[in-house]
Amino acid sequence: MNTSLPAARLRTFLSRRTEIRAVVFLVLVLVYAAVWQPDVLQRYDVTLARIALDGLVALGLTLVILQGELDLSVGSVLAASGAVLALTPGLALGIVLALALGVAVGALNAVLVVVLKVNSFIATLGTMFAVRGLAFVLTDGQPVPIKDIESGIAFGQALLGPLTPRVLFFVVVFLALHVFLTRTRAGREFYAVGGNRQAAIDAGLPVRRRLATSFVMCAVLASCAGIINTLELTSADPTAGSTVMLVSIASAVVGGVLLNGGRGTIVGALIGAAALGILQISLDFGGYNPEIKNILVGAVLFVAVATDPSSLRIVRDRLKELLGRLLGRAAPQRQN
Repeated sequence: MNTSLPAARLRTFLSRRTEIRAVVFLVLVLVYAAVWQPDVLQRYDVTLARIALDGLVALGLTLVILQGELDLSVGSVLAASGAVLALTPGLALGIVLALALGVAVGALNAVLVVVLKVNSFIATLGTMFAVRGLAFVLTDGQPVPIKDIESGIAFGQALLGPLTPRVLFFVVVFLALHVFLTRTRAGREFYAVGGNRQAAIDAGLPVRRRLATSFVMCAVLASCAGIINTLELTSADPTAGSTVMLVSIASAVVGGVLLNGGRGTIVGALIGAAALGILQISLDFGGYNPEIKNILVGAVLFVAVATDPSSLRIVRDRLKELLGRLLGRAAPQRQN
């Protein structure tokens, strides 16, 4: 009996799955939490709330990163959307206006990147500062309570066990995006655009439309996160979401989403968000300073990028090239 065949199939399966590192990281974080901060595994409400907020933004960012682009404005959109909601007299109208802000910022990013050909890092860096400034102007730099505090308190109550509306909304969005990317033609075209944009253009795919759609969807999901966060806290803070961009990008990258685009899954982004969410809550329960959390999240992002198979292949190829040059220079010297 050939026992090497199942082993080969297993290696092939593992090599194709982009979520393996996220699973390993999640296991390590769970072990850390179980040993040093066991309360984290018992406070499901706090842990799930953190995962749902950062994860919602990470799902939107995944759509952009899959196409080889980046959106740095998500944290600012979260804060500004919350400010719009808090300053609007009617709750329903406030939600509509907050979502409209997300659509507007996403459309602006799309115009800058798709139409004007501005690098997405530069374009969204500009909108990040502009929208954050808008949040401070609207709130005068101070937290603003929402008009309908009773609705906000009711929104934060658990509906089923530890599952609040925030968590349930996140689950629905995750399932919808998973189906979109894996079962629809438009979703599969996201991967084609990120994998080889010129080939996608040559094949007649609607590349510009897909790029614009991803930026709008990303901004709208950031607005949803801002609405949810403001409702549960019953107030809007112009500094909200200051770290959500870094955490969301780290969640996607840890989950196996390639920064150059064309590879990754929503499932991986979810696992990455869960791992980083539990890590942050564990550090909060341990009394660590916010700066320590930022350092660790940055370190996780660096390790995730450095250990990506594509990055390792690039490093290997460059080392081979460097070694070849060194050997080539040494050969003439030995002849002399």
